[in-house]
This record gives sequence, structure tokens and C-alpha cells, in this order.
Amino acid sequence: MAGESLTSSEYVRHHLHHWQVSLGDSSFWTLNLDTLIVSIVLGVFFLSLMYLAARKASSDTPGKFQNGVELICEWIDGAVADTYHHKRDFVTPLAITIFVWVLLMNFMDLIPVDLAGRLIVLFGGSSEAYFKIVPTADPNLTFALSLSVFILIIGYNLKAKGGFGLLKEILSAPFGIWAFPLNIAFRIIDEVVKPLSLSLRLYGNLFAGELIFILIALLPWWIQWTLGGLWAIFHILVIVIQAFVFMMLTVVYLNLAQDDH
Repeated sequence: MAGESLTSSEYVRHHLHHWQVSLGDSSFWTLNLDTLIVSIVLGVFFLSLMYLAARKASSDTPGKFQNGVELICEWIDGAVADTYHHKRDFVTPLAITIFVWVLLMNFMDLIPVDLAGRLIVLFGGSSEAYFKIVPTADPNLTFALSLSVFILIIGYNLKAKGGFGLLKEILSAPFGIWAFPLNIAFRIIDEVVKPLSLSLRLYGNLFAGELIFILIALLPWWIQWTLGGLWAIFHILVIVIQAFVFMMLTVVYLNLAQDDH
């Protein structure tokens, strides 16, 4: 374990550092490989489960797996229907994808903090290797997700109002056309806040949870399980709520994009 040869501060820094590769001289082109690997693996796992559920779906004698998938889909579809007041043939599958994928990435925070290091050593790697196992504790991933939602918001604005209609709304809402400089400023602030709030809320909650697990791992073994277990029980609520909030805010933003102001 990395903590056996590191001080407390070095142990914390080690577990907060990403496995990175640089694609150029600039730090901007540095990739967090652990975030990419874990998020892609979980995404493929989720899509594979949904594919199997669709292939094995039966209207005669549905199994427990099919019932579970249908329960989740119906619950999310109901939540979307209460919030999104337009045709939802795309938005409901999007909401299901966001919720389940973010939920799976959040749940990685419940894996013991030293497990990844032990697996790396088991397969012949160095005990000092970096590998963060919680993708949503990486602001690069949460901001990338929010930027995807931001692009959808722009697309839905253009689809619902057209280029001229959107320009007219930007110039005239909410104070009238004569206050167009103020309207533009308010619109820019409103649009910029959406991806920032989405990304920072998810990142902040998961990073804080990860940091607390790391600090608990520094305590003597006989108290780690008690405090870690209590924090894990509470953190399950945070994990589920943050996935749900990210999904619902996405649906709300897409609904607002199609409404007239």
C-alpha cells in the first residue's frame, strides 16, 4: 500500500493525483487516463446491460432483470414528463443515460481507496503508480458533461425558435429591445452559469466524499471500518442525489430552451 512508505500529506496527494499522459509541451494537452478508462468502461458496461435487456425483453414472462430495467426507465420517464413539456422521444433516453452513467461513476467512490493500488501491484505495477478511480471527482469530466448539455441547449434554442427568433429573444428579453445591452449581458451570465453549476456541483460533492474516504484511510485500522461504513451509508444518498440532480437540471434547461420568454 502506498501509505506504508508515505507521510500523511504525501499519501493524500498521491491519492488525489491522476494517471496522466502529455500529448505536447503544453499542460492543456494532458489527459487523465484513469478518468477516461474508468468512465469509458462504465459506459460500455451500462450500454451492454441495456442491450442485453432489450434483446431478452419479453412481454410474456419478464424476468427480474427486465423488471428492474423497466422500473428505472418508467421512473425516469415519469420524472421527465413532469418537467419537460414537449415531445420527449430523445430527452427521456438522454435522461436515462445521464442518470445511470453518472450514478455508476459516482458509485466508484465506495470502492476502498487503496484497492486500485493493490490491483496495480498484483499485476506487476509499481506501488507508487497514480490511479484515481472516481471519474466524477475530476472537474475535466464533469465540465465535459456540462459542455455537452450546453451544446444541446443551444441546439434546442435554435430548433424551437430559429436563428432570427433566438436573436430577437436575446436582444429583447427580459427588459425590452431598448435595453438590449443589459439583455445581452444577462443572457450571457444565464447561459454561462448553467454548465458551471452542473459541473461544479457534481465535482464538488464527489471530490469532498473522496477526500473524506482518503482521510479515514489514514486512521488506525480498527476505527477505519466504523467511520468508513457510516460515511459510506451517508455518501450513498449523496451519490444518488447528485446523479438525479444532474439529470433533472439537464431536463429543466432543455425545457427552458424551448419555452418562449
